[in-house]
Amino acid sequence: MILQKILTFPIKLLTGEESGDKITLTLKQSNNINNYIIQRAYLTQRLNERQGNASTLTRAEVRGGGRKPWRQKGTGRARAGSNRSPLWKGGGVSFGPKPKLYSNKINRKEWQLSLRSLLIAKQKDITIIENFNSLEYNTNYIINILNCFGISLSENTLIIAPKIEEKLLKSTKNIKNIRVIVANTLNLKQILLAKNILIMKDSLKIIEEIYNG
Repeated sequence: MILQKILTFPIKLLTGEESGDKITLTLKQSNNINNYIIQRAYLTQRLNERQGNASTLTRAEVRGGGRKPWRQKGTGRARAGSNRSPLWKGGGVSFGPKPKLYSNKINRKEWQLSLRSLLIAKQKDITIIENFNSLEYNTNYIINILNCFGISLSENTLIIAPKIEEKLLKSTKNIKNIRVIVANTLNLKQILLAKNILIMKDSLKIIEEIYNG
């Protein structure tokens, strides 16, 4: 049975103080948080991130080795037909990796359910903030905001913005543990690993519209 889960958050100013207003995030959810679907979506995302481009050369592909190193009999040494055998230094690789396509599929509704379940499970780590002032974007501006919320730069922090802004991306690029994503392309892995999740208030409506399908 699908129910509606209403999460209520106070809106915080960029100074770290509460504005006095509250905002809600309504998500479709069953009675229990489905940890299995979260795990399935996480493993699918990890699998699809694999490039699978590791490649080694077999003895047929290694350059050289066309001449028999020595005659078959009478030398006292083991028989050898090529110096590119896997037994030789510089030879081919036996059963080595070859380029492989790693991919897995997950239904769109399963993916949306996993994101909703994860947001509900991590609601204690979520802080709703006012939208940033785009005129003041720089690294020190972002660091000051994190300090106002008592967030250490060593903690994994995720900022969910309503739209892509190049200035915001450049302002956070030099901060190692800060990630910025857009509300219409949520990343389950980054949400799961984040210790602090800062969501700009204009992002909530986008999340409700896209992930409640």
